[in-house]
Amino acid sequence: MPTMINYNPDVLSCLANLSSDEIFTPPQLANQMLDLLPSELWSNPEIRVLDPGCKSGVFLREIAKRLDKGLETKIPDRQERINHIMKNQLFGIAITELTGLLSRRSVYCSKYAYGKYSICTVFDDPQGNIRFRRIEHTWRNERCIFCGANEINYVRGQELETHAYEFIHTENPEEIFKMKFDVIIGNPPYQLDTAGFGRQAKPIYHLFVQQAKKLNPRFLCMIIPSRWFAGGMGLDEFRESMLRDKHISRIVDYVNAKDCFPGISISGGVNYFLWERDREGPCKFTCIHDSKSNTMERYLDEFPVLVRYNEAVGIIKKVQVKQEPSISSLVSPINPFGFPRSYRGSAVNDTENMFRLHSSKGISYVPREKLVQGIDLAQKYKVMVSQTISEHAGEPSKDGKFKVLSTVKVLEPGEICTFSYITIGSFDTELEALNLRGYLFTKFARFLILQAVSSINLSKEKFMFLPIQDFTKRWTDEKLYKKYGLTSEEIAFIESMIRPMETNGDE
Repeated sequence: MPTMINYNPDVLSCLANLSSDEIFTPPQLANQMLDLLPSELWSNPEIRVLDPGCKSGVFLREIAKRLDKGLETKIPDRQERINHIMKNQLFGIAITELTGLLSRRSVYCSKYAYGKYSICTVFDDPQGNIRFRRIEHTWRNERCIFCGANEINYVRGQELETHAYEFIHTENPEEIFKMKFDVIIGNPPYQLDTAGFGRQAKPIYHLFVQQAKKLNPRFLCMIIPSRWFAGGMGLDEFRESMLRDKHISRIVDYVNAKDCFPGISISGGVNYFLWERDREGPCKFTCIHDSKSNTMERYLDEFPVLVRYNEAVGIIKKVQVKQEPSISSLVSPINPFGFPRSYRGSAVNDTENMFRLHSSKGISYVPREKLVQGIDLAQKYKVMVSQTISEHAGEPSKDGKFKVLSTVKVLEPGEICTFSYITIGSFDTELEALNLRGYLFTKFARFLILQAVSSINLSKEKFMFLPIQDFTKRWTDEKLYKKYGLTSEEIAFIESMIRPMETNGDE
């Protein structure tokens, strides 16, 4: 007879996610976050903890375990201890009615706090301290004044969730439970879906962080997408406030979100952070990439964006010592010629006054009179670059390396492109455009671009760390490493991060 293995997994590690925006936190990850908090909290019968975005209840459940152990000597009777923890110390706000039931099942062992099988015997409310209230959006000019949701997409009947999360749909979050909290912890919803167009989805996780800070807890710990590192999509103000905030003592950043959320792609990765009310100073920043971890204590506001790779900080500083202008000054605005992604011209070039149009579907032709912007640029040599980076969801390949740029092509005078691309440079000679293109193929250049990228999209700002060169000359990695005085360790790090590109634009 084969040996029988008694396999009893934690049910919260087996749950399928609600969506790519509302992701359940694995118990192991929840405990990694809890480990950032002082251990003495768990022997304090007075602390209060809030999870403002409960999905599975995993944070409150794991905290209950720690308090149960830590309070053994202070409250010896087990039932009395559990009642005290559940009634006075743990509080949650569920994001939906379903997650409210699930969270109560995780924490109270019953979907109703006063149910027959509840481990707590002091509640007279079925929700206990894990509440769910159906909240409606507050519309003004077809947008919610709290979360920015589009009225067309989120006006719903009673049979559907509103996704108007209670914690961020009030100007006075302290009124929800009418008490102060020592710890606020959680994994908030990340974005509002916009009718299925994921690239246009509106981030809302930063609203949970901002609202939590209003409550001024002793400790704030949340796991959120890392796209805020470089801002954009309504995150610029949030990024600036986070970079200036000296109360952030720890950040643990995962370049590939699958390393902590198996099977889930989140553009730009994820990070969890610890904010401490009573402490100011540098942040201990850990980047986890390709099964390697690097930690450095640093101030977050040394650059306009948060550079996630600690090893890159010294390289960027060596480049900036020369005080050369940035390539970003040569990058066109988004949609330089005014043609949307979907625009297609004629298949035939049937007149002398036609521009050659590049789109994601290939080459077509448009009459000169249809070009209403970028007319001067259209008459120059320039380099066309795909507006999205090469990597799916910003994740590296299996070997941990990035290509960063996908399409990189020289456009001659009379050639233009759609919104799918940006252009760099405006030259009178083809030689300068070819040398710029060759520069962008170098690992050095793509490495510096990568440091400002936190999503799949490229724009002028993503080239902020890349300096302009003399484009009458041809540039190679060897020349660039020598020019900026990079050490063998710094060169090895760049080489370990960036995949090669041949001069035809392919690997």
